[in-house]
Amino acid sequence: MQVIIFDDAQQVAANAAEWVAELINKKPNPVLGLATGSTPISLYQQLVNKHQTDQLSFKNVISFNLDEYLGIDANNAQSYRHFMNVHLFDHVDIDKNKTYLPICAQGENPREQGLAYEEKIKQANGVDLQILGIGANGHIGFNEPTSSLASRTRIKTLTQQTLTDNSRLFDDNEFQPTLAMTMGIATILDARYVLLMATGENKAQAVKNMVAGPLSAMCPASALQMHENAIVLLDKAAASQLDDQEYYQWANDQNIKINQEFGLYHNY
Repeated sequence: MQVIIFDDAQQVAANAAEWVAELINKKPNPVLGLATGSTPISLYQQLVNKHQTDQLSFKNVISFNLDEYLGIDANNAQSYRHFMNVHLFDHVDIDKNKTYLPICAQGENPREQGLAYEEKIKQANGVDLQILGIGANGHIGFNEPTSSLASRTRIKTLTQQTLTDNSRLFDDNEFQPTLAMTMGIATILDARYVLLMATGENKAQAVKNMVAGPLSAMCPASALQMHENAIVLLDKAAASQLDDQEYYQWANDQNIKINQEFGLYHNY
């Protein structure tokens, strides 16, 4: 696991954008795994800016989102399809027919829909770079604590903490879903590279559990310890509970020197 600590959230977003841009510019048909939530919004702003200044084209990109609320209409302002349109898709040249979310409409069999989503990812030759955030309880996607580390795309019941954390996005009289379809932990680990962004002091304990805690279903993000190419981008607040921060900085400095000498090597 490569842990990189930045001064602030804006630097986290800028570095994440460089990772995404490198993939898109390097690979003819890049496959991105995308996340929602407050943390990646600044990343998407960076990517939109790169597109609008002719530095980046999304015309060949295929994308798979981590999750979507169960049974919610795509036009609903609370849907993750709407979120992605507002923050990224409507502002770049991506083909929306190649942007996928794990949807399960009313009356559809969620087990069949989960298998179908896995098959779509397989047909696209897998995810090259999966963007992740982390919940205060350590969830990635909507894989809540106790999720199987071998899980695949399926329905999950959201915890009270996740519902409380997300309630700020819903009006007082607005229906807030308690179920969601999500990529599983094993699905996430199949990505060739995983890029997790975490900012703010409220994520510090979850970050510590992910990086330095035991591998445990109680902190789903700890599964990234098993990934060969997991990159964790933190601001100082999110990294505040980590020990050995000087080592992480030193290790990153060595990686930069190696890249400068031999060039970047990312096996997408």
